[in-house]
Amino acid sequence: MTRAILKENGPGVFLIGTACLLLLMSFGYRSGFGLFVKPITEANGWGREVISLALAIQNLCWGIVAVFAGALADRFGNVKVIVVSTVLYALGMYLMAGVDSPWMLHTSAGVLVGAGVAGTSFGIVLPAMARAVGEERRQWALGLGTAAGSLGQFAMVPIAQGLITDFGWINALHILSVSCLFMALLAIPLAPYSGHAESRQRGGDQSVPEALREAAGHRSYVLLVLGFFVCGFHVAFITAHMPAFLSDAGFEDWVGASSISIIGLCNVVGAYMAGVWSGTFPKRYMLVIIYLGRAVAISAFLLIPFSLVSVLTFSAVMGFLWLATVPPTSGLVAVMFGTRYMAMLYGVVFFGHQLGSFSGVWLGGWLYDRTGSYDPVWWAGIVLGVVAALVHWPIRERPVARLAASNA
Repeated sequence: MTRAILKENGPGVFLIGTACLLLLMSFGYRSGFGLFVKPITEANGWGREVISLALAIQNLCWGIVAVFAGALADRFGNVKVIVVSTVLYALGMYLMAGVDSPWMLHTSAGVLVGAGVAGTSFGIVLPAMARAVGEERRQWALGLGTAAGSLGQFAMVPIAQGLITDFGWINALHILSVSCLFMALLAIPLAPYSGHAESRQRGGDQSVPEALREAAGHRSYVLLVLGFFVCGFHVAFITAHMPAFLSDAGFEDWVGASSISIIGLCNVVGAYMAGVWSGTFPKRYMLVIIYLGRAVAISAFLLIPFSLVSVLTFSAVMGFLWLATVPPTSGLVAVMFGTRYMAMLYGVVFFGHQLGSFSGVWLGGWLYDRTGSYDPVWWAGIVLGVVAALVHWPIRERPVARLAASNA
């Protein structure tokens, strides 16, 4: 299926390849930050709340900047946004190396990296991929792009761990920051499929304020924003704290790195299949199943005695459900409102995701420093998984009246 789609797609094939590599790098770098939690805290004599707050700020800035980055990409094009964001991303990682004060850590790993990820991740790249392949293959492209981000988690985390082992955590961050600049070159093929290009071709007549008002008054869209909060809570907490959690449980450091890597590898399949299936089955039902599946997986992980087998099994199961939420969620935005302002409107949904990310990362460190355990956050994740399933159930998968009339 994939080969046939690429063969028919012509010039879009190169864009798909470069866009996937861009997402692979962007998500790969940030997925490895959990590996730096213990080295940075031990080097400075801090509690884990300090770096947890930095990573929480990163996720919050990612969410806030994603809204504006999406609007700028729709207005001025994806390439300019990605180039500027790549520079911020690289600068943040470079300054993160050797930090000796909390404010510097919060500025580098928090603000700069968060802004950098916002302009190089799904909200900016997936809309261009969706436009490049057309509506009939949209979910396939969204699934493939999401899978590429997960592959970055699988590929980059072991590399980051290897760099830390061989060169130390400071030099590892220097090396990663320089290699990050390559993402700017990968943005160039996206130019013909920017939101502003589509506006010129189709004569888009809806303004940004009008698009935002329309979305804010749409009940299903609001539910989508609320539900994506839970995805962020799960993903950010596990990414940031799983290596330290497993180290505290007596496992060697490579187990934590392997856990995050396996999650990424399994989500290559999970995200891609979620994209394919959400093009066939109702997207809201896909999301209900994913969130319930996460609640069951976390419950089993906590109730079964810890072992290498249980850790790797949990990582694999969570991997299949990890970013599988992205294709149906972004696809619902496109179904409801079209692709003209998809980057901005998905950015708003993603802001809800990042509020959840901030909560998960920060609460993990805050509660650990006060209770010596991550268990309260794990159990909160179970409850939120059930709540998310209930929130997505009433969503209606149909275009707004304006778009339906236009299509007719």
